[in-house]
Amino acid sequence: MKKVLNNYSSKNDINIRQIVAYKDNILEIEEYREGFSKEDTMNVMSVTKSITSLLVGIAIDKGFIKSVDDKVMNYYKDVYTPKRGEKTIYDITIQHILSMTAPYKGKSEPWKKVCTSNDWTLSILDFLGGRNGITNEFRYHTLGTQILLGIIRQASGMNVLKFANEYLFKPLGIEPRVNANCRSKEDQFTYLMNKGNHGKVWFMDPTDMPTAGWGLSMSAYEMAQVGLLVLNNGVYNGIRVISEKYLNEMTQSYISLDYKFGNQDYGYLWWIPHRSSDVIGAIGDGGNVIYINKKYNIVVTVTGYFKPMVFDRVEYIEKNILEALIK
Repeated sequence: MKKVLNNYSSKNDINIRQIVAYKDNILEIEEYREGFSKEDTMNVMSVTKSITSLLVGIAIDKGFIKSVDDKVMNYYKDVYTPKRGEKTIYDITIQHILSMTAPYKGKSEPWKKVCTSNDWTLSILDFLGGRNGITNEFRYHTLGTQILLGIIRQASGMNVLKFANEYLFKPLGIEPRVNANCRSKEDQFTYLMNKGNHGKVWFMDPTDMPTAGWGLSMSAYEMAQVGLLVLNNGVYNGIRVISEKYLNEMTQSYISLDYKFGNQDYGYLWWIPHRSSDVIGAIGDGGNVIYINKKYNIVVTVTGYFKPMVFDRVEYIEKNILEALIK
């Protein structure tokens, strides 16, 4: 019998649309609000980054990418020429992008320039590098993750949406994503602010490249299947989807952050909330979360519409849902 939750206390729970939780690989909680169903989806924002990390791991497993230590420019040398005088870009590796330690020019992300370009992936490369060289400082950069999906495109020769559908979503029983067909800044804003069902879609640039750092729409149930894959070391329903080796690397701490980032550690586009790989999370704006607790063999996923300043979702999960599951 599924557990029923009715003791929520977070001041930010008003935007929640779906909650799904598994313990010991058994579905224990399904809760849907405001007319949402199991099939409905939300833009899960930066949870998309964590999906991108899994796609990189699969590309490595399949031999399309040799290693996270590969230089980024090895994959772009035939399609992109760095700006004159730029030298740092040649030393940047895939691992730098995955761990958010790559350097970028400018103090803020160039959203307008990149998102009005014909190819977001090549456009963001203009900002990779800089005069300070590689400092290994943490710089959370949403647009920079686009470079990773570009590497998969270059290395595999495949459309990246097809790659994701075939090698990640299909083995997990997740319906294929299709293009969200947003072609203007107005479309982008509408997609971002939509409080209703988004459909089985992924926001894409004009080259039909999925956005790597945000824009994937998923249901909490679908995200839970991703969580189970990670919890079970890359195996889903008896089939290996991604190597345990990559998942172990993905969930290690590469940098410890201060209060500005919730005193968390960071792996390969996955958060480590308690500085221990016993708990890892894919965390997006609005409190969209894949929460994985290895100690208790638990996966909890939450979807919510975009609402600024929702930073307490992990605490919310641990004070309400986790307690209900381990009683």
